[in-house]
Amino acid sequence: GPAPLLLLALAVALRALNCFLVQTSFVPDEYWQSLEVAHRMLILNISNYGYLTWEWASGLRGYSYPLIFASIYKALQLLGKDDVQLLIWVPRLAQAVLAAFADVKLYSLVRHLENAETAKCVYFCQLCSWFTWYSCTRTLTNTMETLLTIFALSCYPIKGSKMGSSCKYLALIALAIVIRPTAVIPWIPLVFSHFLQEQRKAVLILHNCIPVGLVTVGTSLIIDRVFFGEWVLVQLNFLKFNVLQNLGTFYGSHPWHWYFTQGLPVILGTHLPFFIHGFVLAPKRYRIFLMAVIWTVLVYSTLSHKEFRFIYPVLPFCMFFCGYSLKHLKAWKKSAASFLLLSNLLPALYTGLIHQRGTLDVMSHIRQLCKNSYQSQAFVFIMMPCHSTPFYSHVHCPLKMRFLQCPPDLTGNESYIDEADVFYSNPLGWLNKEFYNDTLLPSHFIFFSVLEEEISSFLALRGYEKTATVFHTHVPQGRVGSHIYVYRKKTEMNH
Repeated sequence: GPAPLLLLALAVALRALNCFLVQTSFVPDEYWQSLEVAHRMLILNISNYGYLTWEWASGLRGYSYPLIFASIYKALQLLGKDDVQLLIWVPRLAQAVLAAFADVKLYSLVRHLENAETAKCVYFCQLCSWFTWYSCTRTLTNTMETLLTIFALSCYPIKGSKMGSSCKYLALIALAIVIRPTAVIPWIPLVFSHFLQEQRKAVLILHNCIPVGLVTVGTSLIIDRVFFGEWVLVQLNFLKFNVLQNLGTFYGSHPWHWYFTQGLPVILGTHLPFFIHGFVLAPKRYRIFLMAVIWTVLVYSTLSHKEFRFIYPVLPFCMFFCGYSLKHLKAWKKSAASFLLLSNLLPALYTGLIHQRGTLDVMSHIRQLCKNSYQSQAFVFIMMPCHSTPFYSHVHCPLKMRFLQCPPDLTGNESYIDEADVFYSNPLGWLNKEFYNDTLLPSHFIFFSVLEEEISSFLALRGYEKTATVFHTHVPQGRVGSHIYVYRKKTEMNH
């Protein structure tokens, strides 16, 4: 009918706006596990330039998700439109359209389970969520995992519901697991609950679970076989690395309670009281949604490496309870809604437009070098915590670039230190040793402002001058400075 179409059109317009109002970087995986891989996969160019991180060398990641972006890149190339700006924005817009579809799915699910008024409240909470605004148009596997979770939820046979398709929701979960193996976590209680209430248990397993599992894992195996050039079961490698060897701690570890005291409260923001009120109010049949949230947070709490984005897939479940709460706040509904909107607007705009934008803005300075006639002589060295900036997906020309490496040690060597750590322990010494001969020097150095004082003597001596200052963040921490500096070697330009 016209109403759903109108709702979808509005949702798409809103998420497209959302996409353009998010111009900051969140985590390196947003590029390095999707766009960079896609740029490399693509038989885009004869020289096939791009960069694959150590995860790809170790077979920890699968090509199914980057393949989506590689297809977008290929389509743009065939249309003669593989302009770098389109390569940056079209994947994000595709993600935004999917997010809009997911929003509408969430709305229609609640409308079916409850009524139009509750559905509107849940939809409103979903649109208000600052963290959803911040994350839903990014090319992160966590984003795709969350969107697929909403799609699967809309087909899930909840108690007392006439809707629900076992085959559909299991296929969507399987797809999410192929993209990111951790997607299985929130679904364990839901699938188990479904299994318990299902009369024809054998049919569910033999006719639904097994065929769906075989088809999705089979497809992902074949895709990975094509791009790895050998048979690799990435889901198994991912599990071994993150759970059995617990090598994720290499990227930092947090106390066990972090998700309860910081993770969930931060991503929920001002929705938190509504979430608590909602699950106290909600009927018994929705307890399974709360179970999914608690179970997921508990499971992730056992792993020492913790990040906000890991629990992003439980946010839609939380929004269901928030909307349920909002609907029952009879007299207070209007003021509560205004409070939610205003209190989420600032964090959404600040994190989307201001906080950590330098690492994306500085790429435009690097892109300038593609235009110049001396592209072949240019050599950019990014001296930042590794993977701080995107790479070829945001440059799209075979410029010579280098950054500080930081793969974890997979050999069990106790005294292993990665290149970035070695560099930061003595930047000046490292530079003198690395560039002992002037012919090895890069044409451009890019680094955070906190490093300038330490290496200024090296730069002055070798004839570098500062050509750009780019704002990055108001809250510099450790190796990350408030600004990013671009230094250029003078002689390079005088020839």
